[in-house]
Amino acid sequence: MSSSPCTSLRRALTATATAAALGAVLTACGSSGTGHDMAGMNHGAAASATASAEAPHSMPGMDHEMPGMEGGNGLSDSQAGYRLTAQDAAVPAGTAADYRFAITGPDGKAVTDFAVDQTKQMHFYAIRSDLTGFQHLHPTMAPDGTWSASLAALAPGTWRTYASFTPDSGDGKGTALVLSRTTTVAGAATGTGTALPPASVTAQADGYTVTVTGDLMANMAHGMTVGIAKDGKPVTDLQPYLDTYAHLTAFHEGDMAFAHLHPETTVNGDHGGPDLSFHAEFARSGNWRLFLQFRTAGQLHTAALTLKVG
Repeated sequence: MSSSPCTSLRRALTATATAAALGAVLTACGSSGTGHDMAGMNHGAAASATASAEAPHSMPGMDHEMPGMEGGNGLSDSQAGYRLTAQDAAVPAGTAADYRFAITGPDGKAVTDFAVDQTKQMHFYAIRSDLTGFQHLHPTMAPDGTWSASLAALAPGTWRTYASFTPDSGDGKGTALVLSRTTTVAGAATGTGTALPPASVTAQADGYTVTVTGDLMANMAHGMTVGIAKDGKPVTDLQPYLDTYAHLTAFHEGDMAFAHLHPETTVNGDHGGPDLSFHAEFARSGNWRLFLQFRTAGQLHTAALTLKVG
């Protein structure tokens, strides 16, 4: 039986023929059998160029920040078109001072519309380069978008100030951001070369003992529990602070990267404790200085400890 032109042409193909050539032959022959069986090869060859061009956008996780980086790590004064600007590059030492700053948006104008997060539109932090002198404030905003944070007296040295916020309008609406700047406090700095206290899972504050448990690893989300006791007895009279029973902030030793650990314990009146759950994500391994703030009998307490993250 004589061969058809298409059959002869198929037999003429060598093992080194390209997928594109094979696809062209099958299309020309219009075979309902072999052409159907090999359709996937032709489709794959045609799609490969497109897939290569789109790979950076189609790979899972490529457009998202690493774990622990919600809002960024706080080491830049700009992100996503938003910028932290400050009126003063230096702050006087040894006396209370107002630190004035603004957030400008992608259009270069001062942002005045902010979402409420844990009862506040703006969370502001100041800490010295040796991770001492921690302050967590809630500044006030003027109509023109200028914020004013009332800092307690700062010791001389290099400080970093962080602004944590979420725009409630514009391109960044709903996006949590953390921006920061370095600030100089004039005078002879002392103690800045002192190492952090050794890593420990316990800390003392105002007669309270704070204990942290959890197997923490960098770039991985983990549950973390904070237990609070006083005189050896579990505390059950924690009062809400910023819509939670404890606020937890951390700074990385060396580069001062920022992390805010999110509380998961449900608030139910003035009887929180003794154990509080947190969603913990750290972007870097090494030592982190943790600052836990909690309230009892109307008084705010701050416990600090050095936590080792693997």
